[in-house]
Amino acid sequence: MRGLIGRKIGMARIFDEKGNIIPITLLEAGPCVVTQVKTSERDGYEAVQLGYKDRKGKHTNKPLQGHFDKVSVSPKKVLAEFQKVPSFDYRTGQVFNSGLFKTGDFVKITGTSKGRGFSGIIKRHNFNLQRKTHGMGNTARHGGSIGAASYPSRVFPGKKMPGHYGNAKVTVKNLQIVKVDHEKNQLFVKGSVPGPRNKTVIISR
Repeated sequence: MRGLIGRKIGMARIFDEKGNIIPITLLEAGPCVVTQVKTSERDGYEAVQLGYKDRKGKHTNKPLQGHFDKVSVSPKKVLAEFQKVPSFDYRTGQVFNSGLFKTGDFVKITGTSKGRGFSGIIKRHNFNLQRKTHGMGNTARHGGSIGAASYPSRVFPGKKMPGHYGNAKVTVKNLQIVKVDHEKNQLFVKGSVPGPRNKTVIISR
């Protein structure tokens, strides 16, 4: 399996053998159940669909309920697809957990960043503050000029301005696993991971 669906538990710190502090993000990796094995003949491409976290039947619509009943799997909250390992025989109902990973592995983690709503340019684009003296008034956090007047007489698309910030898909690559707790299906990953606590993440090898 190329990866797992998991959950961000939170951040903490641990110490190595030399006493150095390592900031870590604690992740729950699985367990994930194979809900569908896609093939080139039937679906047009090769992939494995995994399901994570049980869901009540009353919260599952009929098409999805039929999809889970077909493979005798309880309804799942999150579904995601991963590439196949060519030499492995995948079957519906198989369970994958943190045993896929070991200490020292590097992973790619995809999540949804924290939503910050409508934000100004200082917070959204890390602009500098304007001076607060010599008649600036209350415009220290404003953006200033956004273009010339006579030519081109318009604002170019893509100009960095205030607007919606966060709540976007973010991928962080080359995060190292410093510890694995197989009993609790937990990964200790060095560094930060996008998203708030308890948010779903995709962990890829």
